[in-house]
Amino acid sequence: MFRRIIIRILFSPLAMIYGLIVFLIHFFYDSGILKSSRFSIPIIGVGNMSVGGAGKTPHIEYLIELLSPYIDIATLSRGYNRNTQGFRLVQYSDTALTVGDEPIQFRRKFRDVVVAVGESRAYAIPRILQHYPGIQTILLDDAFQHRSVLPGLQILLTAYDSMFTHDYLLPSGRLREWRTGYKRADIMVVSKCPAALPESERQRLLHDIRPLQHQRVYFSYYTYDYPYSLYDATKRIYL
Repeated sequence: MFRRIIIRILFSPLAMIYGLIVFLIHFFYDSGILKSSRFSIPIIGVGNMSVGGAGKTPHIEYLIELLSPYIDIATLSRGYNRNTQGFRLVQYSDTALTVGDEPIQFRRKFRDVVVAVGESRAYAIPRILQHYPGIQTILLDDAFQHRSVLPGLQILLTAYDSMFTHDYLLPSGRLREWRTGYKRADIMVVSKCPAALPESERQRLLHDIRPLQHQRVYFSYYTYDYPYSLYDATKRIYL
């Protein structure tokens, strides 16, 4: 704990510089100097405010399972750590090297869902619709800080054991923007909660978050199933 405080103090000047840059970027968007692209179909953004895992991938998969029986959907990710660039429709034959690990996981688990990667979401969305004009909704993976596209619904995740309300800006902490950025969210999900979350703990978390009047807050937890092959999801491996 003491070591963490020392590191936070030492890096605080860099955090302030980083925070100033982030503040200016969001100020330019809020003031209209920079424009966000809007699209005629519903766009759902799923992201978090900190580096590290808050459970974006499982929650996108949850949305896929929830929506795909009723409407045609696509997912769009940046494709981190891939050795390709630009817009790319993810094929079943792709690998994590060509499209990133999460997009290839989506592709192999949900064969009827369109999966794409692209650094520029504002460019990639029209390309998806050009190839698949019947798409009715697009899920944006890790898009909370990337404001070039304005989603119709913005979902913000924060992990139960590392909530943004107690974190600090990079590099002193793990936040990618100021805590006040949560106000852009329509829905907040506290992820990785204990399966049995007491009502008193829910109220404590709500008090920490202080949601605005229009914001809804939900709590989610993980359950683990038997492992199965991503290459053939019909062949489950029971242990």
